[in-house]
Amino acid sequence: MRVVFALILLAFSVLTQQSQAQTLTVTTVTRPPFSYVEDGAQVGFSMDLLEALAESLDWDYSINRVETFSDMLGAVQDGTADLAIANISITASRETQMDFSQPIFESGLQIMVPSDAVRRPSLLQALLSAELFIAIGLAFAILLAGGMTMWIFERRAQPYFDRKLDEAWFPSFWWALNLVVNGGFEERMPRTAFGRILGVILVVSSLFIVSVFTARITSVMTVDAISGNVNSVNDLYGKQVGTISGSTAANFLNRREIEFVGFENLEGLLNAFSDSELDAVVFDAPILSYFANHDGRKIASITGGVFMRENYGIVFPTGSPLVEDVNQALLALREEGVYDQIYRTWFGARN
Repeated sequence: MRVVFALILLAFSVLTQQSQAQTLTVTTVTRPPFSYVEDGAQVGFSMDLLEALAESLDWDYSINRVETFSDMLGAVQDGTADLAIANISITASRETQMDFSQPIFESGLQIMVPSDAVRRPSLLQALLSAELFIAIGLAFAILLAGGMTMWIFERRAQPYFDRKLDEAWFPSFWWALNLVVNGGFEERMPRTAFGRILGVILVVSSLFIVSVFTARITSVMTVDAISGNVNSVNDLYGKQVGTISGSTAANFLNRREIEFVGFENLEGLLNAFSDSELDAVVFDAPILSYFANHDGRKIASITGGVFMRENYGIVFPTGSPLVEDVNQALLALREEGVYDQIYRTWFGARN
C-alpha cells in the first residue's frame, strides 16, 4: 500500500514538473505603450511586467500577437492561449467569460482631437481682436462727438471751451473722457442748460461705453475658450467620433447614445484620425496620450480629463490554475518595488 501511495506521489510530482516546465502561450495585441514590437523585440509596459512575472514564476512562454482585441480575448476563451495581457479592462461582462488577475494598471477614458481644434483663451488675442478695435473706435467717436457738441454750446459760456475749432477738438475730447471716467471737472462744469443736459447724458452713457470694453474682452475670450470642436463628452454629440468596436469606450458611447465609427484595431482608428476623417477619438487615456506625444504629436491634442475610471488586468481561461500564482507574484513585485520601476520606465513617477 505504501508503495502504491509513493508511486502516486511520484507520478503527481512528475506531472507537476512537466506542467511547470511547459511553454505557456501568451496572446497580446499591439497597443503602445503597453504592448508592441520595436526592432523585432516585444516591448511595452505589459511586456515588461510579463517578463518580470515569468522570471518570478520560472515560466517559459511564447508570444502570439494577434490583429484585434476580440481575437486576443477569443484565444483565451477557447483555450488556445494560457493567458492574455495588454490593456485589458476588467469588466463584469468579461468576468463571466474568463478569469482576471488583480489589477495591474489604473486607467480610464479620454478624448483626443486634432491640434488645430483646440484653442485656449488668450488675453492678448482678445485685445488684438477686430471686434475690440471696432468697440474702441466707436467709444472714441462717441467721446469726440460729445466733446465737440459741448464745445459748440459752451464756447461762449465756459472759458475752458473758448478755443478755435482747430484747437478745440482735443481739449473737448479730453473733457468728455474725464467726464466719463472721473465724473467731470467741478471748475469746468457746463453753464448752459443744454450743456448740462448733454453732460448728464454723457455720464449716463459712460456706463455703456465702459461695458463695451468689458463685454468685448470677455466675449472674445469666452468664444475663444469654447471654439474648440470638442472639449468634453457633452460636445461629442453630432461629431464624427471614433473608437474601437467592442471596447469599454464603445460601450460608454453607446450608453450615452453618442454615435461613433467603430474600428477593428488601433491602427485603423489612428489612421482615420490622421487622415482627418474623425473629429474626436474616445479611447483609453494612456494609449491616446502616448500617441499624442509620439507619432501624433504634430496633429493630436488631448482635451478634458480622464473619465470612467477602470482597471486593467491579465486574463485567463475560466478556472485557470495560473491565476492564484500570478496574483501572489504581482503582490511580491509591488512589495519589492519591481512594479514601480516598470511603471516609471513607461509612464514616469506616479501621482
